[in-house]
Amino acid sequence: MTVEAPRDNQDSRRNPFSFVATEESALGKSNDSSFGGVKPQALFLLAFMWGAYFLNYCDRQAVFSMFPALKTDLKMSDGQLGLTGTIFLWVYALGCPIAGQLGDRFSKRKLVVMSLIIWSIVTIATGFANSASTMLGLRGVMGISESLFMPIAIALTANAFAPTLRSRAIAVLTTAQIAGTVMGSWFGGWMADLGRWRDAFFILGAVGLVYAVPYFLFLLRVREEPVAVTTANQDIAIQPSGGRRRLAILSLINVPTFLLLCVVFPVFVFGLWLLYGWLPTFLHDKFSLNQSDAAFNATLFLQGSTAIGLLGGGFLADYLYQFTKASRMWLLTTSLIFCAPCLHFLGNSDTLTMTRIAAAAFGLFSGLLIGNIFPAAFEVVPADTRASAVGVLNLCGGLMSGCATLFGGLWKSTLGIDRLLSITAVGYSVAGVLLIVGIKLLFPRDFAACELRCENSEG
Repeated sequence: MTVEAPRDNQDSRRNPFSFVATEESALGKSNDSSFGGVKPQALFLLAFMWGAYFLNYCDRQAVFSMFPALKTDLKMSDGQLGLTGTIFLWVYALGCPIAGQLGDRFSKRKLVVMSLIIWSIVTIATGFANSASTMLGLRGVMGISESLFMPIAIALTANAFAPTLRSRAIAVLTTAQIAGTVMGSWFGGWMADLGRWRDAFFILGAVGLVYAVPYFLFLLRVREEPVAVTTANQDIAIQPSGGRRRLAILSLINVPTFLLLCVVFPVFVFGLWLLYGWLPTFLHDKFSLNQSDAAFNATLFLQGSTAIGLLGGGFLADYLYQFTKASRMWLLTTSLIFCAPCLHFLGNSDTLTMTRIAAAAFGLFSGLLIGNIFPAAFEVVPADTRASAVGVLNLCGGLMSGCATLFGGLWKSTLGIDRLLSITAVGYSVAGVLLIVGIKLLFPRDFAACELRCENSEG
């Protein structure tokens, strides 16, 4: 990397929404580990990204609490209902690496706004679906449009915060996923019970289009550089040395720790999306709940505790980072090992109360991984490949999570959701052991190489 004075130096001083950090905080060396030391503009960025991410999950999740209504109105089979998640996730997964590469090369601000507008239009169109094939086709288009958002939003947010605050920033952003899942699921189930599931899509899509206006106006005033440094004498910017001139995947495949995360993450999201896609229906069938009550029980306890795990895991990771640079990796390990028994009891408890407790426990420990998986990857990959790193992780995770919703539908009446959850719990335990091995054998070398790249960029 080379260091040179940016041409927009004076513009950045006049622009109140440009992110120009001090030398130490930009390079992650500041001793200030509280949000009190962050520029207000970075917090505004986090807030706007939170709102868009919230709508992202509302729109994608609403359909899963409508399965009984879709089965009746559109004559969809269990296999086709499973495909509503599978098609979305597989298309989404395939689009994420492309979106990440685009985000590392072109304007992140324009791409995230374009994604919001397109997926909102697709959400409205979903309300007009009159057959299973139309519904499944629109879910595929939804996957394309939403794949543009997450890798770029995560990278923009990470670029605005120093490493000592990064887990907390990403954790706060990811709570939008939790809130969106709860609200989208409840709202979809509630509208379906009223016989107005189509109106749910119309309303959600319209809200997204309205939100796009202030979202775009704010982002117009945001700089995108991952690192901007101010010294006593001049402003300088660290420029990537070729990351934008070649495919980022060529850099990422040379980082063993990142490749390990690409193996472990899909195991985790398989269990997560098995719950996201089929837990409402599982509770509806097992405990004879109506659609809105099933959606409420499937999301409130799971997602409410996930939010606690997310925020707590973010603060804990940033605190432990002072003592071990592998803090985020260790929290990923803790998450997988403790989630495993929760998955088993979630599917095999005899009462709704015990199922709620298991869901809450799973949510709490899963939050540790959800909030730290991307910051953990950022510890070992080049800074100018962050969007692509998120995209590749989402590719691996999305392909496997699509299998989760598909297998849930195909094996619902044979193997059963309960046994499928128990088998997944075994996979979680194995993944946790793999992470421990990776922390000992791979992470120290990859982290040191990443640190060396940062030091060379300073020189």
